[in-house]
Amino acid sequence: MPLSTVGTGREDVTTTPWPVPQERRTLTVLFADIVGSTALTERLDPEDVRAVQFAYFDTVAGVLRRWQGTVEKYVGDAVMALFGARTSDGLDGYRAVRAALEIQAALDRRELPGGVTLRVRVGVATGEAVVDLAAARDGGHGMASGAVLTTAARIQEYAPPGGVVVCAATHRATAGLIDQHALAPAALTGKALPVDVWRVTGPTPPRPTRHDGPLIGRRREVATAVDQLIRAAREHRPRWVALVGPDGIGRSRLLAELRHRLPTVDGRPVRWAVVHCPPYPERVFGPVAELLRDLLGPSATEGTDTVRARLATLVDGLVPPGQVAATVAALAALLDAPDRAAVAGAAAVRRVLLALAARRPVVVGVDDLDRAAPELGHFLHSLFAAATARGLPLAVLATHRPDRADPHLTPTDRHHRVELTPLSTLHTGRLLRRLLTRAGRPVAAAARLVPLVAGRPGHATAYVHASVRPTGPDAVGGVADTGARGTPYPLTGRPAGPPLPEPLRRRAAALLDRCDGPHRAVLMAAATLDVEFAASSVDVLLGWAAGRAARALRRLTDAGLVRSGAHGGHVIVDPALRRCAYDRLPRAVRAEFTQRAEAIRPAGTARQAGTALRTGTSHRTGTGRSVMAIRPGTDPEPGAATGSSSPSGGSGQRTAAGGAVPGHDPRRCAAGIDEPRRSAAAGIDDPRRCGLLPVFPLPGVEEPRPTFAVCDADGPRPVFALPDAHGPRREFGAAGGGGNAPTGPVPRAGVGRTRGGSIPDGRWAETRGGHRPVDPGSARTGGVVVPLPSRGAGVPTGHGPAAGGRRRRGEGVPRPAVPLPARAA
Repeated sequence: MPLSTVGTGREDVTTTPWPVPQERRTLTVLFADIVGSTALTERLDPEDVRAVQFAYFDTVAGVLRRWQGTVEKYVGDAVMALFGARTSDGLDGYRAVRAALEIQAALDRRELPGGVTLRVRVGVATGEAVVDLAAARDGGHGMASGAVLTTAARIQEYAPPGGVVVCAATHRATAGLIDQHALAPAALTGKALPVDVWRVTGPTPPRPTRHDGPLIGRRREVATAVDQLIRAAREHRPRWVALVGPDGIGRSRLLAELRHRLPTVDGRPVRWAVVHCPPYPERVFGPVAELLRDLLGPSATEGTDTVRARLATLVDGLVPPGQVAATVAALAALLDAPDRAAVAGAAAVRRVLLALAARRPVVVGVDDLDRAAPELGHFLHSLFAAATARGLPLAVLATHRPDRADPHLTPTDRHHRVELTPLSTLHTGRLLRRLLTRAGRPVAAAARLVPLVAGRPGHATAYVHASVRPTGPDAVGGVADTGARGTPYPLTGRPAGPPLPEPLRRRAAALLDRCDGPHRAVLMAAATLDVEFAASSVDVLLGWAAGRAARALRRLTDAGLVRSGAHGGHVIVDPALRRCAYDRLPRAVRAEFTQRAEAIRPAGTARQAGTALRTGTSHRTGTGRSVMAIRPGTDPEPGAATGSSSPSGGSGQRTAAGGAVPGHDPRRCAAGIDEPRRSAAAGIDDPRRCGLLPVFPLPGVEEPRPTFAVCDADGPRPVFALPDAHGPRREFGAAGGGGNAPTGPVPRAGVGRTRGGSIPDGRWAETRGGHRPVDPGSARTGGVVVPLPSRGAGVPTGHGPAAGGRRRRGEGVPRPAVPLPARAA
């Protein structure tokens, strides 16, 4: 798929015209200003001042080009630059901070005219702004508008001369990558409250991420990788195992798990050497130096003499005695400066690893190989080739994204690729509940987060972390209480539900910006439509000729960003990508897309999210009520249960989107059985749009049950969920109105009326189709609901087990009803 133009400095406009002239983007702003410039200009000749300014601007612009920044404006002797103005790689904040640090170092090294020494303050801030894409180039004055530009200029005043300070958002974006120290909160002009700022000092050495808790849903992947590593050790045939998957899928977590699970093979200890590659490596052989440090152990960070002693101990017996001194010197030079000149040190590390493999099995693990410089790839392939030629028990275990192409590898039996797919809904819910419990949050939020996580463990961690430490204006109250404040997605305002966590927004933005203009336009327009949308609708929204969007969607499907829907349409795979694409649109464009979407919708049809996406079965009763039975354990798409007028004269039509949403029972929510069923791929959080109503709490029942939604001319009403392993016919009433639970079953007229009248006290009464509970206190028109098979053992009738005892099998379960004919079932 074509990619946007990402230059080494200037972010030029792509040749393909972009249908949306402006975007709401999260970008990082760098503001640099000279300290004491007024006094400097007073004591220098104007010609000298101009020469100093030119040298200063040349130095700053060169650094910004190296880190892919765009100069927005020059204000006197100050420079404002934008990172992520047109294209983002998800590391805009990191690149801006690295550029700020390099500006300080470059000015210290450069000799300025007249022997002048310049000291600069730099402020870096991250936030949302509206960007004019046509002006997103060097010198494009006024290309961006937003409070983040002013914030960057204000916080730089709190930096010491020669220092760099960052805002809270940039601090979070670079945590673990940059060394930072908190300063006193800054009182900025125009801000009601003080702003937290941090001073940055330099890049952080790569550290492995801590992974606590059990690994969930990766049994097959772990078994496959362990089998390959064991075969390499037993057969003395090196293996190259690649753990491949998108960001957030759990590649690093699986690598840590494999290291933990394979300490020995057949009683022989396995020597592990693992390195984590940072983004934009400063020195090309840095990962090789980290491999050496992992072999040395914790003492590798101590003084020079201690490190040399440890190096001598490591190579003792692995190299000939006459080469020990030269090998130790080369390894020490690699640790001190792992740049391109450290070729001898990298060769020494390769010899050490091969010598270790001659004694015991060796596994070299490399996390995020796609971030590393090409020199690391050459090092690994030469190591693998040498081990293969010697028949050594060595394995290379690398993790990277699916789009990484390795020209050195050929499809042989020694190169194995382990694809990491999204977790199932069951495993995702289990992971969320464990994370929420550990974070001290209610597990009821798991059902709301399952469709947003989309089976990615990293997304689950980000949402739970955001619920514990909410950030941004929309995060007040965390995950548990955001849904009530949201507005229906996506026609009015922002989407309902939890705000998109910052790490997911950065990843989604980078994924979106890899698309060129037309493909990005398709995604952004589709984000304003139903969950499953038609290509023709995208054509109408963008004003394109018929068939153009279909061609673009085929390319997006090949790239894995879009998949085919259940009913012939298309669905955006990642809910975070859909959310980010929608948030990019300015309000005026959203309103225009909404008007065009309404114009192509048939008259008198209310908009539903995911129209006609059904995962259950529905039928129309003789009373004008359309009944939907949802199979338990599935995620029905939104809009599955919609009102339908009766063929015999039912007037009007209402969808479940307008119905009241009953409350939830926290006990059943914790079990994952009492939340509205939503599509895992859709990311819909508003139950009113889903057309599905949660089942009522049934005391003492812990297993999942079918969920039903009933819609008729009077609108949707909640009904009971009656589990039965054999799927018999059940007829039952729905409680009127809202509330957390029904006041009792209700009798009905017409279809399903009892033969002998109502039976009080909520007992079961026989009907022509089976059994139903009856409440003599109200009278509503009834319907027929067909429960599909579930794992539930039964439903208590309200008489519950005896105090102090357990309910025995079959106790409190209604008598089986007459099954429906095969056609209706």
